[in-house]
Amino acid sequence: MIDADIRNAALVSKAWPYEEARKLLKRYPDGKPGGAPILFETGYGPSGLPHIGTFNEVLRTTMVRRAFEELSDQPTRLIAFSDDMDGLRKVPDNVPNGDMLREHLGKPLSEIPDPFGTHASFAAHNNARLRAFLDQYGFDYEFASSTDYYCGGRFDDALKNVLRNMQAILDIMLPTLGAERRATYSPVLPISPTSGIVLQVPVEVLDADTGMVAFIDGDTRVEQSVLSGGAKLQWKVDWAMRWAALGVDYEMAGKDLIDSVTQSSKIARVLGARPPEGFNYEMFLDEHGQKISKSKGNGLSLEQWLTYGPPESVAFYAYREPKKAKQLHLGVIPRAIDEYWQFRGNYADQPIEQKLGNPVHHIHGGPPPTETLPVTFGLLLNLVGVMGDATKPQVWGYLANYVEHASPERYPALDALIDHALAYVRDVAEKPERRAPTEIERTALERLDAELAAMPADASAEQIQNAVYEIGKTAGFESLRDWFKACYETLLGTAQGPRMGSFIALYGIDNSRKLIAEALAR
Repeated sequence: MIDADIRNAALVSKAWPYEEARKLLKRYPDGKPGGAPILFETGYGPSGLPHIGTFNEVLRTTMVRRAFEELSDQPTRLIAFSDDMDGLRKVPDNVPNGDMLREHLGKPLSEIPDPFGTHASFAAHNNARLRAFLDQYGFDYEFASSTDYYCGGRFDDALKNVLRNMQAILDIMLPTLGAERRATYSPVLPISPTSGIVLQVPVEVLDADTGMVAFIDGDTRVEQSVLSGGAKLQWKVDWAMRWAALGVDYEMAGKDLIDSVTQSSKIARVLGARPPEGFNYEMFLDEHGQKISKSKGNGLSLEQWLTYGPPESVAFYAYREPKKAKQLHLGVIPRAIDEYWQFRGNYADQPIEQKLGNPVHHIHGGPPPTETLPVTFGLLLNLVGVMGDATKPQVWGYLANYVEHASPERYPALDALIDHALAYVRDVAEKPERRAPTEIERTALERLDAELAAMPADASAEQIQNAVYEIGKTAGFESLRDWFKACYETLLGTAQGPRMGSFIALYGIDNSRKLIAEALAR
């Protein structure tokens, strides 16, 4: 049961998951007929390796599902549906054994050998990759395979319904197609009994009640049932059929599919179903501003992000501004980590209305864990970058001088972040290039060295920061920003950096004075 204060606040919250969830309350003000669960669905095309965009669709849908469960006591389900009966149209750039895959172009993904050699089919391999990550993250979902549903007969009644309404579906689809495409378009794609290829040929409905159709396969006229795996549907028709057959109530889609949602919704109504609720999110872009593609492999893999950041940082990045196009590359990870922890630190003291608008509430499905982070990830990166070939015990050694009672047992999240920081500096971060100071910078650094020499070894970060600040105000810089930038570029070899007081306290006054001496010697 949900606390009444949470439910009341959720009913008016402007956080996007609640705005989406309220669509479902309006859809079923008295609950779904028969007490059936509200059905959420996500779709995945396993023609290439899953990337973070694939994961984010499940994540965001789960956030809406949780928001709905805070608004209503109605039961819910989430189906992650794999379109693994689609024909392979082109060979992805980021998989092995491309020549072997080319021999199977046009066949259902579930009938193509796995180029990695680990699973029964290419679809099975990619499905397993997706499910492993969803399971690792702890999603509550039911996996569904298009191949299983078609071949197992679960869509047979829905396929008969499509055949009965073929002309109405054609009336919807044909005006959206070019002349050449209209000549060969068919809502139903029969599977060739000789080649096993998903055929793009017109079909003639012979008997909708038995599923019998006729089509030309090569030079041969074939009469074949579309039931139990004899055919699949064009994807917009397939989408609509699935909504109707399963009773889908909510499914989101990328902005590039707005027209497809419109056509599929019209077809769903022809099939006697109400289209699901949903919204259109913006696409992720790579570092060059190009749309992420499974076949190009130009996006981050799930494994890549988790090498350099924790799962919560992925979820945080996905939650923020879903209707705004965002670049998705390794460079965004550090900021996502630190902003996640900033919002998490604010959560406990916020009133309920602000808590429900805090990203961490939706990431964790309620209050986040209580552990705090005594240093930022950015500060960790600066420390590891300056240390060079650092080890984890060495990093903890520095932290012990800066954080009271610092230990992996007391700060397990920080312990995990150290691993991420070591990996990020090793693999991603640009190597520090410290420049020589200008004359005004040299004088300011000499003053900083003198100030540090007069401080005790356990001087606080605030005490050190005050000294840094005073030097910047009186050393003749045009702005404090110029002084801070000089510290970053001459001492750390980076364009941006942390509060110098915090860094010096963490790195140690003696070690920091060595950095100053090295800068002055250039």
